[in-house]
Amino acid sequence: MAKKIRVLIVDDSAVVRQTMTEILNSDPQIEVMATAADPFIAAERIRHEIPDVITLDVEMPRMDGITFLHKIMSQYPIPVVMCSSLADSGSETALKALEYGAVEIIQKPRLGTKVFFEESRLRICDAVKAASQARLRRVSAVQHQVAPKLTADVIMEKPSSKAMIQTTEKVVVVGASTGGTEALRVFLESLPADCPGIVIVQHMPEGFTRAFSQRLDGLCKISVKEAADNDTVVRGRALIAPGNHHLLLKRSGARYYVEIKDGPLVSRHRPSVDVLFRSAARYAGKNAVGVIMTGMGDDGARGMLEMKQGGAATIAQDEASCVVFGMPNEAIKLGGVDYVRPLDAICREVLRLCG
Repeated sequence: MAKKIRVLIVDDSAVVRQTMTEILNSDPQIEVMATAADPFIAAERIRHEIPDVITLDVEMPRMDGITFLHKIMSQYPIPVVMCSSLADSGSETALKALEYGAVEIIQKPRLGTKVFFEESRLRICDAVKAASQARLRRVSAVQHQVAPKLTADVIMEKPSSKAMIQTTEKVVVVGASTGGTEALRVFLESLPADCPGIVIVQHMPEGFTRAFSQRLDGLCKISVKEAADNDTVVRGRALIAPGNHHLLLKRSGARYYVEIKDGPLVSRHRPSVDVLFRSAARYAGKNAVGVIMTGMGDDGARGMLEMKQGGAATIAQDEASCVVFGMPNEAIKLGGVDYVRPLDAICREVLRLCG
């Protein structure tokens, strides 16, 4: 029997600790080894046993989560998943946590409908699994399916066999998950100000994507913004899918634009890379270049194959530069990838393919 992922939950709310414990223990691959009401108690737990993963709240008494994260990463290389209620005021803080070494950000479960609770459970368990694998820098060959995974069929029909007539204007679509916030920064910072228009799905909770986009906008030569419905895809700009909403690429005449759409989780995610890639296959065809980056699971693999079948050029980040080689590896295994490149070479490859 495979060793379970042992998790330490650090949160000042007793309700959250109990709920998180129930959620994580419901997964056969995960076991909560202990809980702690603040970082000082957590530190004492770690002295007795080092967990595989820590889930860490941001705002806590005696010591905030960001300070504790600094201490953890300097003393113990333990994967940390930051938890937040997604208050607007905390978004910048949580993004800073990603810079400091947190593997993932997840949304604290809220009391609500059964559907919302189930979606939260899948998101939290997947984040913990991704964190454990990021530490080992490998992906387990066996991934248990705790619930049926919907495909992009629930959002959009498969593209027709007729390829889109090629034009001179290219569109770049990018999908990423665990480790993607840093990968996207490296990629976008390398792009020239007149690069082709870019549309991005990064698995990230609602409330963080705007701050994430604004941060990148201040770092890059191109402009970066959280996508809004009907935004035009233009040269020198990247549009990032808003958290908890699917993002589709559409075309009207010579104009490419994006559509923000609600709907069920696809490949266990919303936004889903599969949905974006399918829309690119359908509306851009040969005019598209697809990039799949670091992340756990297989979201984007089927969509990338559809893009390739529609005439698009496709690129996957290589294993050595990925935090988790799940999504790129699945796309490669399906036969949907033309080129495998290290992170620092993806920009050059994209620009070459775009002419």
